[in-house]
Amino acid sequence: MRFAFFTSTPLSPTEGSGTFVGIRELERALARLGHAVELRALGFRSGFHTLDRWLYNAGLVLDPPAADVVVGFDLDGFLWARRRRVPFVASLKGIIADELRNERGWTRALLSIQAGWERRNVARADRVLVTSRYCADVVERLYGVPSTKIAVVPEPIDLEDWQRYFARAPRRPAERPTVLSVGRMYPRKRFEDLLEAMARLRDRLPAVQLRLVGSGPERDRLLRRHADLGLGDAALFLGEVSRDRLAEEYVNADCFCLPSVQEGFGIVFLEAMAAGLPVVACRAAAVPEVVPDGIVGRLVEPRNPERLADALEEILTDSRRRKDYGEAGRRRAAEFSAAHVAQRFLEVVTHL
Repeated sequence: MRFAFFTSTPLSPTEGSGTFVGIRELERALARLGHAVELRALGFRSGFHTLDRWLYNAGLVLDPPAADVVVGFDLDGFLWARRRRVPFVASLKGIIADELRNERGWTRALLSIQAGWERRNVARADRVLVTSRYCADVVERLYGVPSTKIAVVPEPIDLEDWQRYFARAPRRPAERPTVLSVGRMYPRKRFEDLLEAMARLRDRLPAVQLRLVGSGPERDRLLRRHADLGLGDAALFLGEVSRDRLAEEYVNADCFCLPSVQEGFGIVFLEAMAAGLPVVACRAAAVPEVVPDGIVGRLVEPRNPERLADALEEILTDSRRRKDYGEAGRRRAAEFSAAHVAQRFLEVVTHL
C-alpha cells in the first residue's frame, strides 16, 4: 500500500520527543513490510510553531499526496481533509485538549487554538487512532468522537536499534545509587516533584544521584528549585544528549523515574525497560497501561514527592527487586516492538 504521513512535529528526538520517535519507527516498520510511505514533514520554520503548523496544513491543500491512505498525526490534515478523495486516518500521539490543562499563560492559549484544529481533524477522519485506552476515553469525552470510530495502536519501540546501542555503551564504575530521568521539561512532567523527592532521599541514601536528560520551557525554573533545595551534585542536569550518550545513561543507571501526570503513552518508559531498568512513575493518565505496578516497577500517587522518595528507596536498596523488575521490563518492552505495532496498524487501516 501507499501511505502518506502528515506531521508538523519537528523530525528530531530533541524537538519532536516521543511523537517523532513513534512516527519514525512506524514508517521504518511499514517499509520493511514492503509498504511505501511518503512523509510530509514541516519545512518552513518561523519560530512561532502555531503559525508554522497552520501554514504547513494550508500547504497540504495546495499539494495533495498520491496515496491509498493518508495518516494525519495529531492536528495535521485538518484543512486537507475537507476535500479528501482517499481514506483519512487521524493518529493522535497525545490529546492536545488534555495536555493544555497542565500548561500556563501563552502556552495554554496557543495549545487551545491547536486543540480546536485537532477536534476538526478527528471529526473529518474515517478512523481515529490513539496510543492507549486512556486516550480513547479522553478523545471520546473531549472531542465527541464515537467509540466505534476509535482504535488503539500503541507506540512502537525500535528494540533492535536500542539493543545495539546498549551493547556498545561504556559501563562506568558503580560508585553511587543512580536514578535516571528523561523527558522534555514541561509542567505536566512534574520534574519538580522528583527534585523534592531527591532532597528527601538524600537524607536516607547520602550517595544517591539523579541524572536528568532533556530540556524545555521549565528548565530555568527547575534549576532555581534545584538551587533552593541545595541539591548540588545529587541532581545533575545533562541537557540534550546524543543517542549514544543516552544509551550510556540508561545502562549505567539503577532505576528510571518520570513522575509525569499526563502521558498519552510514554515511550521513555519502554526505553528504560528495554535497558533493564526498574521504573518508578505515577498512577496517572496512560502510565499504568505501559508500566504495570508491582511487575516492572512501582507506581505512586501523583504530585507526592514523599511517596516518590519511598518507592525509589525501596528499589535502590533491594538488588533482587531491581533484577526482577528489570527482567520483567525487558519482556514488557518486547511486546511493543515496531514489527508488532506495524501489524496492528495495518489491521486497523487497510479495510477503510
